Amino acid sequence: MDIAFLLGSKIIELTLIVLMGYGLVKTKLLKSEDSKALSIIGLYIISPAVMIEAFQIDYTPKILQGLMLSLGMAVFLHIILIATGSGLKRLLKLDPIEHATAIYSNSGNLIIPIVMSLFGKEWVIYASCFIVVQTFLFWTHCRLIIVGKGNLSLKVMVKNINMWSIFIGVVLFVFQIKLPAFINGTLSSIGVFIGPNAMLIAGMLIASIPLRTIFSSKRIYLVTALRLVLIPIFLLVIIKLCGFAGWVENGETIAMISFLATTSPSAATVTQMALIFGNNAQKASAIYGVTTFLCVFTMPFVIALYQMW
Repeated sequence: MDIAFLLGSKIIELTLIVLMGYGLVKTKLLKSEDSKALSIIGLYIISPAVMIEAFQIDYTPKILQGLMLSLGMAVFLHIILIATGSGLKRLLKLDPIEHATAIYSNSGNLIIPIVMSLFGKEWVIYASCFIVVQTFLFWTHCRLIIVGKGNLSLKVMVKNINMWSIFIGVVLFVFQIKLPAFINGTLSSIGVFIGPNAMLIAGMLIASIPLRTIFSSKRIYLVTALRLVLIPIFLLVIIKLCGFAGWVENGETIAMISFLATTSPSAATVTQMALIFGNNAQKASAIYGVTTFLCVFTMPFVIALYQMW
């Protein structure tokens, strides 16, 4: 239960940053549309820096086993998430933004600072496996949902810096190539902004939407229930039945980190993509804002259920 309590405390800290972003717009120091610049910084600078820096660790058989487990779980869980999302889209008539925000979680912006606080920086690499798989899907499957068919090409994927950062990070780890200290330090310094930057963006976007519109929308609460409660509990049952925690040494912690990534609010990247590609960014930010506020209660609850099983 201690982890559930610490988790709640960390989420409250990040939620306060959302309020800061909200305050910047409401006091007219910035405009809501100024968040687009932060979105570009987050997608094309901060996220790649986090990916590359996470793989700057020493190789050991124990770490490799843990990475294989976390990578296998990431692929497995995303297959279930995509299949579940397709079913929910037809069943509940979800629009593209509802579809994307229901299945894609804020595993990078929120989970990395949480994992660092709960378990230590050396455990971030296991969270990174989930993020690597999700990053690939963000720029393929998720982008396809948001911008529609005909807007995804091999050229777009090859030129994307997020895809390159994954490739570079993996190559550096496999060949145990260590970056110079000043480069690693730069990447680390940039990476710490991943959580605060996303939270500021959410607050700035939410400020442009009447609160009555946000809290009176039944569709937003539907997506919130799916993202924060129903889908995580469904995945919890599957993870426990598969017994991933017993597959490798420290498997309990690694499995919890992988599961933790699925319990977080709707992905900030969905909001950023909706903003950049012009597809109802206000609705995406409203869902992101509501799920971010309510995850203070749902994430500790779901993790407590996980620990009790």
